[in-house]
Amino acid sequence: MLFQIKSYLQFLWHSKNEHAVHSPFVFTLITKCFYDTKSKPEYTILKKYRNSLLENKNTIEVTDFGAGSKVFKSNTREISKIAKTAGISLKRAELLFRIVNYSQPENILEIGTSLGLATSALTLGNLKAKITTLEGCPESAKIAQTQFIQFALTNINSEVTTFDAYFSKCQTLNFNLIYFDGNHQKRATLDYFELLLPTITNETLWIFDDIHWSPEMEEAWEIIKNHPKVTVTIDTFQWGLVFFRKEQEKEHFTIRV
Repeated sequence: MLFQIKSYLQFLWHSKNEHAVHSPFVFTLITKCFYDTKSKPEYTILKKYRNSLLENKNTIEVTDFGAGSKVFKSNTREISKIAKTAGISLKRAELLFRIVNYSQPENILEIGTSLGLATSALTLGNLKAKITTLEGCPESAKIAQTQFIQFALTNINSEVTTFDAYFSKCQTLNFNLIYFDGNHQKRATLDYFELLLPTITNETLWIFDDIHWSPEMEEAWEIIKNHPKVTVTIDTFQWGLVFFRKEQEKEHFTIRV
């Protein structure tokens, strides 16, 4: 916790808003998407989705393949508490919706479904997109799949699998947007980054969750930023957005949202 407080204070010191951004591409993204304050009808669905989980007092046995939890001491967890402490916040779900709605990716991959809170935002952002979401824990996936049916989110392909198993069996990977939220460890993050690099196009967007979760995640983020194929990154503290636009000058932005 002390590490994250220190990281956040450093983020606040270095972060800027749209007035300090001179890249037209990033300026437009910030003003038209990040800072879009207009209410959206989809926000109501996101809130209802979240509230239905917050009201669920049942427990499940969680199988954790990642870095573990800083909150839970046991793998037997109440669904409402998972949604409250481990799931994406409503504010970030709304931002994720706006990013998808703004960029309109046709094929989206989510690495780490959990209870589907972020999945719902990805889906509602573009109902015509094909969403593939991966979850290694069968119990979490089962809850998410029930939620998808309840809220009529029909464009989701939910895969119950370890991430390594999925990537090893998939011969063709073609995703415009990838949301990395399944394994907050340096080695795994960099392994998936390298594995998926051959799939990038000029319009590809990758979003890495919890880039300041630990010292090793910050190290992974720095390595990703400095990769020669990466041209633009945006650090929003919670997320790191990565672009591969060849026409862009290499720049790194730290933006308050």
